[in-house]
Amino acid sequence: MLAQAWVQSADWTGRTPTPVGCLMSGKNTDVVAELVPVLSRGKHRNPRKGACFMEYASYLAGERWSDHPACTHPLLAALGRLVNDFTSDAGRPRLTELVPSVIGLTSDDLRVDTVIALRAARAALPVAAAERQRVMAVSVLSAERVLAELDGRSATVLSEASRQALAQAPDAAAWAEQFTRKMGISPKGFRRHAGPITVHYAVEGIARACVGDPDAILYDLLAGAIDDCTTLINGERPQADTVDELRLTSSM
Repeated sequence: MLAQAWVQSADWTGRTPTPVGCLMSGKNTDVVAELVPVLSRGKHRNPRKGACFMEYASYLAGERWSDHPACTHPLLAALGRLVNDFTSDAGRPRLTELVPSVIGLTSDDLRVDTVIALRAARAALPVAAAERQRVMAVSVLSAERVLAELDGRSATVLSEASRQALAQAPDAAAWAEQFTRKMGISPKGFRRHAGPITVHYAVEGIARACVGDPDAILYDLLAGAIDDCTTLINGERPQADTVDELRLTSSM
């Protein structure tokens, strides 16, 4: 099977990479495995030292080596970095298949920040420790109200997904309802402060939760956020065959 591997220039300093076609079978498989970065926790100086989720995205996109590439929405990129770092070493290679899907997903639409934070809060609310559940419940209600304002609809009607998440933590939901009753938050304020805080607390809460497989929840969170952004930004779901052509996994 012939696939395209993006190979960085010889000195690995972050210059524009050169695309090289590689035969994905036989002896060439080992060569490709050496050229493709391996996902690991934290920042890395160059691909030979490994890559976090977003450094890998910058590599595949042909940008300078960075964990803050321009090709991806900032909050989605933050989610990718956090999921990468809080996923176990055993579970992290699975994230590789999602990397190509974040390339080109960027927009100034304030709804993008809100749907990312909302999905993160809903994922964490049922499983996070009690002290985090209140924060997540507040985040769910705040995000729903910001979306309602942006969409020009009533803020009193919650989405079914949010209702289900809040129902799994009724005490936190009741407290958050009282807390947010007189709280005001603007869409721009949500983007600057509440969104990033929500995403960080959610990912950390899931990773530290007393559940059987937090890696699976983190993977589903990131995959779901990518789908949400794809739908919102592009108006459609990604074509599976197109994504599959780009995916490069550590098993090569």
